[in-house]
Amino acid sequence: MPIAPPAVRAESLTKVYGSGETSVTALDAVSTQLESGEFTAIMGPSGSGKSTLLHLLAGLDQASYGRSWVGDVEITGLDDKRLTKVRRDHIGFVFQSFNLVPTLNARENILLPQRLAGRRPDQEWFDEVVSTLGLTERLTHRPSELSGGQQQRVAVARALVMRPTVIFADEPTGALDSAASADVLGVLRRAVDMYGQTVVMVTHDASAARACDRVVRLADGRIVADER
Repeated sequence: MPIAPPAVRAESLTKVYGSGETSVTALDAVSTQLESGEFTAIMGPSGSGKSTLLHLLAGLDQASYGRSWVGDVEITGLDDKRLTKVRRDHIGFVFQSFNLVPTLNARENILLPQRLAGRRPDQEWFDEVVSTLGLTERLTHRPSELSGGQQQRVAVARALVMRPTVIFADEPTGALDSAASADVLGVLRRAVDMYGQTVVMVTHDASAARACDRVVRLADGRIVADER
């Protein structure tokens, strides 16, 4: 049986801002691989490079040096058109600010990426995801009619219905209270356990990291610990 490639892989990934004496190295030759079907936290103090690493791995920013892959697709150096296709086909995003369209209801927000990609939704999979996330009774509500935790669950559903290779979550509980945070972390944990989804989450919250299988810690742009 063939071995699945890592969900995400980085080789000497480096990001430098500016040039000459004023240059700042935000990420310094980071190499790692994140396996499929795992929940990984990326942690570190402010300025450690954790968000920079996530943005490079997700194709939201270009590396100065090094290479990175999503599944078996190398994203380093892709032009905008091909990178957009990789993000659409292989990557789901969950952000701290939810990034929902305020004029669309929950159903429309969840299905928006598929509509933009010209895909027909898989109704059975959609129903399973929204049921698992407890959103069945909230599909006609707009974001302003939902709590913060419910809005973040809509964002998770939006990522899951695309069946991505990996979901990148950037401080997904940062704008939530402790109860809603635990709720959203439970949802992400179930996505890994029930569906074999791969989740990579940047967080500064040690209690959030305890929901994960693995914690990668950064300081000064380098990996200083990798714990299971």
